[in-house]
Amino acid sequence: MKSDSVKVGVSQAPHRSLFNALGYTEEERRRPMIGIVSSYNEIVPGHMNLDKITEAVKLGVAMAGGMPVVFPAIAVCDGIAMGHIGMKYSLVTRDLIADSTECMAKAHGFDGLVMIPNCDKNVPGLLMAAARVNVPTIFVSGGPMLAGHIDGKKRSLSSMFEAVGAVAAGKMTMEKLAEYEEKVCPTCGSCSGMYTANSMNCLTETIGMGLQGNGTIPAVYSARIRLAKHAGMKIMELVEKNIRPRDIMTEKAFMNALAMDMALGCSTNTMLHLPAIAHEAGVELNMEIANRVSDRTPNLCHLAPAGPTYMEDLNEAGGIYAVMNELAKKDLLDLDVMTVSGKTMRENIEGCVNTDPSVIRPIEDPYMPNGGIAVLKGNIAPDTGIVKRSAVLPEMMRHEGPARVFDCEEDAIAAITGGKIVPGDIVVIRYEGPKGGPGMREMLNPTSAIAGMGLDSSVALITDGRFSGASRGASIGHVSPEAAVGGPIALIEEGDIISIDINANKLDVKVSDEELARRKAAWKPRKPRVTEGYLNRYAALVTSANRGAILELPESMQ
Repeated sequence: MKSDSVKVGVSQAPHRSLFNALGYTEEERRRPMIGIVSSYNEIVPGHMNLDKITEAVKLGVAMAGGMPVVFPAIAVCDGIAMGHIGMKYSLVTRDLIADSTECMAKAHGFDGLVMIPNCDKNVPGLLMAAARVNVPTIFVSGGPMLAGHIDGKKRSLSSMFEAVGAVAAGKMTMEKLAEYEEKVCPTCGSCSGMYTANSMNCLTETIGMGLQGNGTIPAVYSARIRLAKHAGMKIMELVEKNIRPRDIMTEKAFMNALAMDMALGCSTNTMLHLPAIAHEAGVELNMEIANRVSDRTPNLCHLAPAGPTYMEDLNEAGGIYAVMNELAKKDLLDLDVMTVSGKTMRENIEGCVNTDPSVIRPIEDPYMPNGGIAVLKGNIAPDTGIVKRSAVLPEMMRHEGPARVFDCEEDAIAAITGGKIVPGDIVVIRYEGPKGGPGMREMLNPTSAIAGMGLDSSVALITDGRFSGASRGASIGHVSPEAAVGGPIALIEEGDIISIDINANKLDVKVSDEELARRKAAWKPRKPRVTEGYLNRYAALVTSANRGAILELPESMQ
């Protein structure tokens, strides 16, 4: 066993004395040592139940003959961090989580790992660590929140942010806002729509790193506790068979994830996280592939914010495996890939049927013939711009209008809520990319303000930052190269006419190449917004969004 390096032999007597100090018995030390990476904390609603998940996993490991050992991982609540300096610290934690988990796993010689994440950067960070450490590993998330109920309709966190915009536009009273505040987030769990956390938990199941139900069983269901016990038991089988993350997270598995991403209508943040996870697994996942996958993959689900259904509805309709079975009807997945169940995906999804065609459209009758996410290119975005096509109103799939240019999120929000943005405008928010932010903030506040004020059918937003999975509308993010490195988005001027054609994957400013070259020659880099601490180091190492915002040493140090 790998853990013999810290438990067996004369020279390991000091190590054993420290295990004694921890209260572990000789009988426990003879067993495989399983690290349980718990993201439990008391600031993220999706993590407040992870203590119960952790205890269930520990019990499962012990029942199956393992020695469970818990250590922590951090997590930021994107909702609470939204709209202020805190959002600069969201994406950047993905690498802190991966690095710290690598340190703990390798320093202590674990034979296997059970990852217990739930929200946003925590899931991809632990997937990156799993690929990097490459010891047998299984994931079990904390599960999604149940939807709230207001006026007989289901609601979620995106409704809350849009309500703020409605108040600003005089379309909602403060009393109604207070009701929303009380009711939209009724339970623990990751926010109830197909936002980033649920997108990544569903794709973890799709990739094969989580058992059935990992992405969809609600946090408050007892089935989630049973799932955690099964994950604890299953890790012992993975250790015995030496099935490792890189045996599962193959190129074919990532292609499956991209296809499911398109079918589910996941958050645009998946276009940051999948390449970063693939990079750690030794797989090149170029975003050029995304449109090719999207062209052949129909969009089958319109969960909030794209539609009126929620994670609890997807769970009842058959969950991720039911969606995979729909795609399998047209051979859109490779089902012979290995999974943490110890079986192939083909074996896993057998008999898992779609029980509610209103939640999971049959593949013969999709919402759209192509996928929920599109990669746009043009003279604004020579590398990439990403849009959640499934959450864009039909009338905004093509749009042309004058640029309203802002060099930070706060100025844009002030203009939107101050009534200075009018129908037809295209809001440009720049210097918010991975380097320029630094940290690539999510733009849920401005997109929600636009939607809440009733402008989502006439106003688009373009940024080198990113969007929450709760954003909807013609919101185009991840524009690369970003403004901070002199990307063309930095050259747009107030009033320039911008043309968006999502169906044609085009994003252009109607300015001549000669004029753009003149502006480029006159452009000068901005002074860094942050010059100390972790964000300063992050900005020095982070790559562009089209590469997944991975960290990379400068060429002089490679």
